[in-house]
Amino acid sequence: MQGSANLTIMINAARKAGRSLVKDFREVENLQVSSKSAGDFVSRADIASEKIIREMLMEARPNYGWCGEESDPVEGKDPTRRWIVDPLDGTTNFLHGLPHWAISIALEFKGEIVAGVVFDPAKDELFVAEKGLGTFMNDRRMRVSNRATMLECIFATGMPFASKKTLPASLHDLAQLMPACAGVRRWGAAALDLAYVAAGRYDGYWERELNAWDIAAGMILVREAGGFVAPIRDGENILERGEIIASNAAIFDPFAKALRKRPG
Repeated sequence: MQGSANLTIMINAARKAGRSLVKDFREVENLQVSSKSAGDFVSRADIASEKIIREMLMEARPNYGWCGEESDPVEGKDPTRRWIVDPLDGTTNFLHGLPHWAISIALEFKGEIVAGVVFDPAKDELFVAEKGLGTFMNDRRMRVSNRATMLECIFATGMPFASKKTLPASLHDLAQLMPACAGVRRWGAAALDLAYVAAGRYDGYWERELNAWDIAAGMILVREAGGFVAPIRDGENILERGEIIASNAAIFDPFAKALRKRPG
């Protein structure tokens, strides 16, 4: 894919951070006997990844704003442009030695995501998209699935953990969807869930209580692959609210209707 200079910068940053994380991932398996030491190690790996990405992006575009998971936001001299970065999406998978995690980098322009990179170093899969240019995985054009019947579809989601308050709503979602589809997967990395929708591996994805960096890059991947992305509650801002529905066009309406159905 021949993208812009900004997209090239994003790809280079993701690949460099990915090399660092792969080295750390090989080490984390040796720390499983102590959850505390493993957790501390992963925190350092996460922070180191963000440092690499931030330095590369901000050196190349010093006037842009910054929003990253591991550091304070920065309002750039150019208020119209902002990097949105998750240096390690799927941290719990990483901590447990599961090779399903990714780096997510998005570029926002005037409130719209115009470029996105999701890099899965463990599988060497690089998903990229830029407004108007389509979605690609390792230079191969990606399209959302063409399944048009809910019973044929596989969906992905993330379930609440620890003290999150969205468990009742998430269980309600599952009760609505599971009898109507071929299955629901919970793999623990929102950026990859959206990338897989863009690649046609999943037919749809939804989740509640997310952060902007979890989904910003994945949103444009899905849209540029021909899919639909919308808030769970009509009219809300996805990045601000942190609730999202994404799917191919054919099943979007019944999928969204099931998720928007109120309990009771």
